[in-house]
Amino acid sequence: MRLAIDSTAELLNGVRMPRLGLGVWRSKEGAETENAVAAALAAGYRAIDTASLYENEESVGRAVRASGIPREQVFITTKVWNNEQGYDSTIEAFRRSLKRLGTDYADLYLVHWPVKGKYKDTYRALETLYEEGMVKAIGVSNFLIHHLEDLMGSCRIKPMVNQVEMHPLLTRKPLLEFCRREGIQLESWRPLMNGRLDVPLIQELAVQYGKTPAQILIRWQLQLGVVTIPKSVHAERIRENADVFDFKLTREDMDRIDGLNEERRFGADPDNVDF
Repeated sequence: MRLAIDSTAELLNGVRMPRLGLGVWRSKEGAETENAVAAALAAGYRAIDTASLYENEESVGRAVRASGIPREQVFITTKVWNNEQGYDSTIEAFRRSLKRLGTDYADLYLVHWPVKGKYKDTYRALETLYEEGMVKAIGVSNFLIHHLEDLMGSCRIKPMVNQVEMHPLLTRKPLLEFCRREGIQLESWRPLMNGRLDVPLIQELAVQYGKTPAQILIRWQLQLGVVTIPKSVHAERIRENADVFDFKLTREDMDRIDGLNEERRFGADPDNVDF
């Protein structure tokens, strides 16, 4: 698999999704987010991941427009938050997101969490938006295998993406294999483990390859075929996170990283969505 800053993954419907993007969770609305997005686009990123919860969709939209890069060349993902879920309320939430983004379509729209009793109706709204041409691709976030099986038992359009917490301490191997079999693209949030990069093996590999621990983590995910969206608001770090295409982890080192799994979450448990 060729990997470069412009590498893409082909989704089930043929849409091409960049393999590396910028996440803007907890990036402040205004200059902080705008500067981060501007730095990412200048560094060659072509995917930005936001959500209604993040309250920075307006800044993302402004930065994309200010970049001068044609809209169709920037892959924008946003998500419907838990208190917006349900069929009609999701349609309304999506239109609010588009207005904040200042665009007439989204590239990818996701159900942010599997809210029990709501996520099927929410996803049905995504199917409607997709069929109306308002969004290029649809999917889910934080869905476990049983959530995906339940959803696929009734949906008309299979989810194209599943965005989940994934990193060497939470490798998600069964979920990754399930998604591969089903043709669902796995995407990782919190790929840098909340900045907890002091894992001895990761530090050892960083020295061995002449890279930073963050670059080792990003490269590991890319070689697994996972789309990844490391978050930073610092231009130098954003550029550094993209400097991962001039080396390749060996199979042995990939396996060693896999062996770090502790099933350790830094985020919430999808089976206990009470927010």
